[in-house]
Amino acid sequence: MSRFDVLTVGNAIVDIISRCDDRFLIENEITKGAMNLIDADRAERLYDMMGPAVEASGGSAGNTAAGIANFGGKAAYFGKVAEDQLGEIFTHDIRAQGVHFETKPRGTQPPTARSMIFVTEDGERSMNTYLGACVELGPEDVEPEVVAQSKVTYFEGYLWDPPRAKQAILECARIAHDNGREMSMTLSDSFCVGRYREEFLDLMRSGTVDIVFANEQEALSLYETDDFAVALDRIAADCKLAAVTMGENGAVVVKGDQRIRVPATVVTNLLDTTGAGDLFASGFLFGYTNDRSLEDCAHLGCYAAGVVIQQIGPRPMSSLDKGARAAGLL
Repeated sequence: MSRFDVLTVGNAIVDIISRCDDRFLIENEITKGAMNLIDADRAERLYDMMGPAVEASGGSAGNTAAGIANFGGKAAYFGKVAEDQLGEIFTHDIRAQGVHFETKPRGTQPPTARSMIFVTEDGERSMNTYLGACVELGPEDVEPEVVAQSKVTYFEGYLWDPPRAKQAILECARIAHDNGREMSMTLSDSFCVGRYREEFLDLMRSGTVDIVFANEQEALSLYETDDFAVALDRIAADCKLAAVTMGENGAVVVKGDQRIRVPATVVTNLLDTTGAGDLFASGFLFGYTNDRSLEDCAHLGCYAAGVVIQQIGPRPMSSLDKGARAAGLL
């Protein structure tokens, strides 16, 4: 019997979210729509320049775990924080969501990771992330019994930035496959794909990863093509299952020769795209680990993404379970 539907592994980050205009991004040399890695000094400077902000536990995989729990699923999480105020905030928040989180914190240095997220008027988010304690996640933080008891272990591509995390992921893959479980990853963003294209492809082609999540830009970047159909054909050949989001055009599920397309959820009040891909993965994986059809999984993913982009912050403020039932998706 499985104790968990999904275990997610990622960078444990506290998001600090503020609004700005495009001029602010240009003046401060912030790449719009990307995750920009920064050092401690730049983190302090950007924080000092931020307007009124909302602090919330985040990190891509943490958001996905919280979304799964919000659907009523059983979720667990591995991620490294420090013994500081932001570490306490992250730990409290993710446990309060109903997620199993027992990774031991690491002293006070380096401090808990934080991401200054600037949201422009079009809802696009530009992330400036100081990884801090995240880089200390390693194989010693893997809880073998949790991996063995999770139907799917899901990790974020961003983990390929801190080197020791790779060892942890490979250990998770070994345990998961030894116990008949599956591994899944998100490509995270097109810049991340550019940094680790060959390694990501090897994870897929070697069978280390069974299920891949990407958006349209990431899929195109992965295969260095501007032809989306070509990218879909190639990702179908390289992994067992993929789910690719296309923004307002919905999503497509790719499995062998199958191409299952579903529309996006109608959005009436776009506020902040932070967490859209993370919540799509939560809905999809909740459905997948609860024996729903692939089409149903994609609809649940689009629904969750549609909910989160109509609020500020990456964790849903309303019940996804109740909302999905009211919409006839469960």
